[in-house]
Amino acid sequence: MGNAINVFSEIGPLKQVLLHRPGKELENLMPDYLERLLFDDIPFLDQARKEHDAFADTLRSKAIDVLYLEDLAAEALTSDGLKQQFLTEYLNEANIKGSDARKEIESYFSAIKDNREFIDQTMAGLRKNQLSVGVNKNLSDMVQDEYPFYIDPMPNLYFTRDPFATIGNSVSLNKMYAETRRRETLYAKYIFKYHPMFIENPVNLVYNRENDTRIEGGDELVLSKNVLAVGISQRTDVSSIEKLALQIFESEPSFEHVLAFNIGEERKFMHLDTVFTMVDYDKFTIHPEIEGDLVVYSLSKPNGQIKIVEEKDTLENILCRYLELPAVELIRCGGNDITAAAREQWNDGSNTLAIAPGEVVVYDRNTITNNKLEEAGVKLNYIPGSELVRGRGGPRCMSMPFVRENI
Repeated sequence: MGNAINVFSEIGPLKQVLLHRPGKELENLMPDYLERLLFDDIPFLDQARKEHDAFADTLRSKAIDVLYLEDLAAEALTSDGLKQQFLTEYLNEANIKGSDARKEIESYFSAIKDNREFIDQTMAGLRKNQLSVGVNKNLSDMVQDEYPFYIDPMPNLYFTRDPFATIGNSVSLNKMYAETRRRETLYAKYIFKYHPMFIENPVNLVYNRENDTRIEGGDELVLSKNVLAVGISQRTDVSSIEKLALQIFESEPSFEHVLAFNIGEERKFMHLDTVFTMVDYDKFTIHPEIEGDLVVYSLSKPNGQIKIVEEKDTLENILCRYLELPAVELIRCGGNDITAAAREQWNDGSNTLAIAPGEVVVYDRNTITNNKLEEAGVKLNYIPGSELVRGRGGPRCMSMPFVRENI
C-alpha cells in the first residue's frame, strides 16, 4: 500500500495538489470587519475565480492532479452520523451566542442534504439576514444583534497552505494564529481521518490542531529529505517548532535537521514563504529586507536529545552546509531596488510555487522579480493575480502538495 502523502522536497515534480476555489465567503467580507477577518481589501469574486481557474488549469497542463478542499471535505462525510458530528464541532467553534440561535442555526444546516452544498455554506458563514431566529431571545441573542453574522465567513480558505502542512509521509495539522482561521483546520481533520483515500492510507500527524501553541503551513518548508525549515513569525511560535521537531525526528526518520528562521513578527512578513522560497536545487527567492537581521537556529537530535544551535554564518553558507551544496544563489525580490522589493514582496513576488526543479508558478504582476528569476535560468509559468493577491498570498500560499516525486 502506497502513501497518500509524499512530500520530501519543495521542488520535486508536483504530482497531486490541493486547492480551494474561492467561494461565497469572499462576498461576506465587509469593510468594517476586514481586520477581524485578516483582509486588507475585498476581492471581486467573479474575477478571483477566473484567476484561480487559470492557476488550476496551469497546473493541470503540467499533468498535475488538482484536488479541491471543498470536494474532499464533502466526500469525507460518509454517513449522516459523521455529518452531524462535523456540524456539532463546527457550531461549537463558531462562537454562537445564545442557545435559541444555536438551535435554529443547527436546524438550518441540518436541512441542507447535499454534502457539497453543506460544506460550501459552512465555509461562507451565516449572515443574520439569511435566517430569522424566533422572538424568544435571551440577553446574549439581543446584545449580539448589531453584528451582521451569526457565523463568520472563512475568506482565507483559498490559502490551503496554512491550515496544515505535508512533510514526508506525514501531516502537520496546525493550530492557527488567529481565531478567525482556527476553524479552517476542521475540514482537514475530517479529510485525513474519514476520507476514503486516507482510510486506506492512514496519515501520521506530527502536529495537531488541539495543541496550545500556534503554527501555520506558510512557515513550514521542506528543503530536502533531511532538512525542514520553519519560520519564527507573526503566525508561528518558537515552542511549536520544538514540538514539531520532536515529532518529525521520531516519525520521519529521513529528517535530521530543522532550521528555524527568525523573520520577525510583522504582518508584511506574515510567513517564511512570503520572504523565502526554494525554486531549484541551489536557487532561492528572498526578500532583501530580511537578509541583514536574519537569525537561523538549527535543531537536531544526535543522541536522543534535542540539540539547538544558533548558526552564526551567512544564509548562503548555512544553506550550502545543510543542503550539501558547493554554492547557492539568492534571487532578490525586486532586484536591488528597495522600493520595488517592498512593493513586489507585498504582492507576493517571493511566494513562488515550484512544480519541478527550476520551474515555478508566479503572479504576472511582479515584473522585476520575475525578470530576475528568468535571468537566473528559472522557467516561469505566469498566472494573473489582481484579485487573488488582495488576500496577501501567492501561488505557494494557494496550494498544498499531496504528492511530489522524490529527487
